Amino acid sequence: MSLKIIVCKLKGMKNRLGSISKSVETKHRLCRTKSHVALDVTPIEPVQQGQWAYLPPELLLDIIRRVEESATSWPARAIVVCCASVCKSWRSITLEIVKTPQQCGMLTFPISLKQPGPSDYRIQCFIRRNKRTSTFLLYLGLEPSKNESNKLLLAAKKIRSDFVISLATDDFCQASNKYVGKVRFDFAGIDFTIYDSQPPHDAAVQPNCRPSGMFNSKPVSPRRVQACSHLVSTISYKFFWKSPRRMYCIMNSNIVTTIQEGGNTTSPTLLPKIFDEPFSPSPELLGLSQGSIQPLLLKSKDYMRDEQRKCWCLDYMGRAKENAIVLSTKNFQLVEDVVDPSHNASPVERERVVLQLGKIGKDIFIMDYSYPLSAFQAFAICLTQMRV
Repeated sequence: MSLKIIVCKLKGMKNRLGSISKSVETKHRLCRTKSHVALDVTPIEPVQQGQWAYLPPELLLDIIRRVEESATSWPARAIVVCCASVCKSWRSITLEIVKTPQQCGMLTFPISLKQPGPSDYRIQCFIRRNKRTSTFLLYLGLEPSKNESNKLLLAAKKIRSDFVISLATDDFCQASNKYVGKVRFDFAGIDFTIYDSQPPHDAAVQPNCRPSGMFNSKPVSPRRVQACSHLVSTISYKFFWKSPRRMYCIMNSNIVTTIQEGGNTTSPTLLPKIFDEPFSPSPELLGLSQGSIQPLLLKSKDYMRDEQRKCWCLDYMGRAKENAIVLSTKNFQLVEDVVDPSHNASPVERERVVLQLGKIGKDIFIMDYSYPLSAFQAFAICLTQMRV
């Protein structure tokens, strides 16, 4: 049996399982509405797994590995997600085969948006802005395609003093399972704070978690529950009279050793649920919060003065060949801010651009990021430029 036929059957089986699960959920909802009288309701039998769930592990491992190697870009990579949706055995093997963005440079599952990018090169994305609705959409790709087939990664919407970041373009509720995080800014638009929906792993500063209302003594409706927000980064801007503004970023979710030679950072493996317990920092994190280890510091790269065009510009190293970078105050590049000379960071690492934003057209911006930033962190940092 060819690999193409197997993938087609997997898609068909996923649709059948989806219809079965919807019917079971509908029956379960009806039973809950009549729970005060329906005492003799027969229990719902669990959905039986299909014949694909009982494949030999060696054969299953070979099939999923071939599928993963053949799908190297979106939308073809959606087949890998379909493999993880078949059953538990398929999901466990798929998660074992698929590597993190730091290892392979590809985004597969939603959790990949919270994992750091590769260190050898930058993952290339672009942002589409809609001024009328105050929304910002992050897509994967070099630039917008003509048939609008780019992979949507994240969406953000300006709501009062926050940029709420979500996995969907039509759901920006902080109590939803689509909620990813938010960016809060002050009235002057100078100081920004980035919050994550899940606690950081290598936090240099204790995260500022605000427990949701469901943990109070009074019962609260799930629709009114607010998700926890954990401090990820703080960003501030400094303005100068005859030169562009300067950005300073304190990454509380990363320590300074992560960007040094041989440094590494842990990656989350699962997205949080709405009703997660409040975060309680470990003794290691409490020790870090007392100043034993410094957080990672980033700053905007110095602009170069172009005397011929009488403007300040940056070198994007051939990022946009067809669409040249348009001069804009929102263009920036982020590098490490070395405060302590004792940190053994090489000159190459100090000048390595970990994030860059450049305007290529009306309401279109390129966004490239690399280790130690994740797609969520890079997108949140870029949103601060949209407010300034």
